[in-house]
Amino acid sequence: MNSQFGLANVWSQGDIVTKSVALLLLVMSLASWMVIIIKTLDLIKYKKIAKSAEDFWHSEDFAAGLAKLGSDPANPFRQLALEGREATLHHRNTKAHLHDTLDVSDWVTRTLRNAIDEFTSRLQSGLAILASVGSTAPFVGLFGTVWGIYHALLAIGLAGQATIDKVAGPIGESLIMTALGLAVAIPAVLGYNALVRGNKSVLQKLNRFAHDMHAYFVTGARVSAGTSAKVLPIAKKA
Repeated sequence: MNSQFGLANVWSQGDIVTKSVALLLLVMSLASWMVIIIKTLDLIKYKKIAKSAEDFWHSEDFAAGLAKLGSDPANPFRQLALEGREATLHHRNTKAHLHDTLDVSDWVTRTLRNAIDEFTSRLQSGLAILASVGSTAPFVGLFGTVWGIYHALLAIGLAGQATIDKVAGPIGESLIMTALGLAVAIPAVLGYNALVRGNKSVLQKLNRFAHDMHAYFVTGARVSAGTSAKVLPIAKKA
């Protein structure tokens, strides 16, 4: 292929608008790949944590179960256990607050839901960048193409000739901008969809754990464990 269709030639012959569009696409690509890599690593970590969360229910007491969840403050399952315990103890030990109009079930539900909502916000942070890049990058590239074709046609008009060798180069270089826009948008869209599916899987496991945790704090037994559930004593706050 003729070297005049290369990216280097597009950059060297482009004006300030063309170069600005190319730089914008580069920044969008870097931002989307950073989000994809960081969120993928986080998702892998949370999936490993979710697999180990089942060990909590095979503990002799709450403290032992909490130890099995580890000491990482970013562990959402550990955070749910702590929030549920604190909510239960606080409801039992205070008598003169507005939340006393709620029974312990409603109070624990509210606390666990707040913890899940906070984790959900943290889990989904950055996805807006991928959605924005995926939806706007093709149009940014298309703008670069239209701008390049416009100036290519102006140059051809001034030259007074429209032979194929004079048209192919400028038009081909302009169309590269569309290809760049698609090259930026496609990974962002695929990454967004994959991360949304992965996040949904983690949140489903977290909601299931919260449901069992709610039953444990209210009744003393895990719902899904049935009548054979072992009652874990709630350790008081140190």
